[in-house]
Amino acid sequence: MSFTSAVITFPGSNCDRDMAVAVEEICGGTVHRVWHGDAGLPDGLDFIALPGGFSYGDYLRSGAMAARSPVMQAVIAAAGRGVPVLGVCNGFQVLTEAGLLPGALMRNAGIRFVCREVALTVDNADTLFTQGYAKGQTITIPVAHHDGNYFADAETLDRLEGEGRVAFRYAEPVNGSQRDIAGVLNDKGNVLGMMPHPERMIEAAQGGSDGRKLFEGILAGLNVAA
Repeated sequence: MSFTSAVITFPGSNCDRDMAVAVEEICGGTVHRVWHGDAGLPDGLDFIALPGGFSYGDYLRSGAMAARSPVMQAVIAAAGRGVPVLGVCNGFQVLTEAGLLPGALMRNAGIRFVCREVALTVDNADTLFTQGYAKGQTITIPVAHHDGNYFADAETLDRLEGEGRVAFRYAEPVNGSQRDIAGVLNDKGNVLGMMPHPERMIEAAQGGSDGRKLFEGILAGLNVAA
């Protein structure tokens, strides 16, 4: 069977098409575009992506309203069954607000929107999402966010590091994130939230292809035909 995926669109999403194009180009198969108000997801999904943007205008807190959209109950259930879920930027915020990932994304240090390419260090290369990289490898991925400052209490941060659940760290100061965390995993390793946008760095025309290996790793790890 070929790769089957879903990209969720919320009111205010603006990277859903970018994500769908990246998944279709790299992983192939069928990419379902799912609206936030849908009560369910297509059957037989291999992968779910929550894209970047400003869902519901970032009212209350970034991702707080989107986390309570009807489709999120289906996403939570799918994650519980082991379906890989990737949340990028606003998608990361939604995952924390939905309780699928620990911590919270706060206003950037300096209260400034950050939009540029940044250097990341691959902290754990032994995951479904990062297996295409080498541990300690430095890669370049763009960021574009105002609320990307990752926060968790010290006990949670120690647990994340001790369990190898920090996937990426910023290799340079970006937004004030504690311990330079740029991406974290759930305890099962099938849910990844990250602020940088791998879908924006998959081919030379975008300035580089360091994001491509993340999607290639997902496809290879699931052992599903493109």
